[in-house]
Amino acid sequence: MIFLPQALTDAWLLEDIQGGDLTTQALGIGGQPGHITFFHRQGGCVSGIAAARQMLTSLGVSVTASVNDGERVVAGQTLLCASGSVAALHQGWKAVQNVLEWSCGVSGYLARMLDLLRQHHPDGHIACTRKMIPGTKLLATQAVQAAGGLIHRAGCSETILLFANHRRFLANGDDWPAMVSQLRCHAPERKIVVEADTPDEALAALRAAPDCIQLDKFTPEQAANIARLAPTLAPACTLALTGGITLATLPDYLDCGITLFVTSAPYYAPPADIKVRLEPDSPR
Repeated sequence: MIFLPQALTDAWLLEDIQGGDLTTQALGIGGQPGHITFFHRQGGCVSGIAAARQMLTSLGVSVTASVNDGERVVAGQTLLCASGSVAALHQGWKAVQNVLEWSCGVSGYLARMLDLLRQHHPDGHIACTRKMIPGTKLLATQAVQAAGGLIHRAGCSETILLFANHRRFLANGDDWPAMVSQLRCHAPERKIVVEADTPDEALAALRAAPDCIQLDKFTPEQAANIARLAPTLAPACTLALTGGITLATLPDYLDCGITLFVTSAPYYAPPADIKVRLEPDSPR
């Protein structure tokens, strides 16, 4: 479970309600008791439940969650409900709906990718990059983990990852063994990951035997060829595919011999359709 600071979930509320709910105030209904229910119209893997509960609780209402982050729901299923003053419920309505729709969009999309991958490779993995929408890192991390995915790299200080943008500044930028050796000496407790942009770079990188090579924007045929040669050149090296990996393109790579995929696509999936209904506790 990802820790969500109270200040962060309160900030999400304040984006919408810093001036209160003018319509509710104008109608004079804020003091009435009521309840709010959130439903998932489409069904799928859910996320954002813990965040939604925390946001609603901050408003002083009583919250009951019907499901937890990471569960699969059917179309129309209730996610959570809350009861309290109509003023508080209306203040929480849209802010919580936004969090649930975006979070469930991410987790649902990634879960579908994983379902497809694991039909062919039960031990396959999908790792999501740090290229999430600014300001959504904690929600994105929770959604990825809820769906069963991995966080590829939470920040640039977390892992060693050699890109072409690093190599261009080195006098020996084509000397893969020297670069891998230097990285191992500097961070002996970390795995060394390098990215290759072409098949020739991938072969040169394999001969340097890093721990992992990311093949960026390789065609399925190029990826399959590298996967065929890798066990001989660097048997302990893991191969990963990155660049343009989406729900639509993933099927093209399922037979290439690589089972680790790196993607940012779930962050930009269409939001889930979350229905919200507010009702009075008793007939007027």
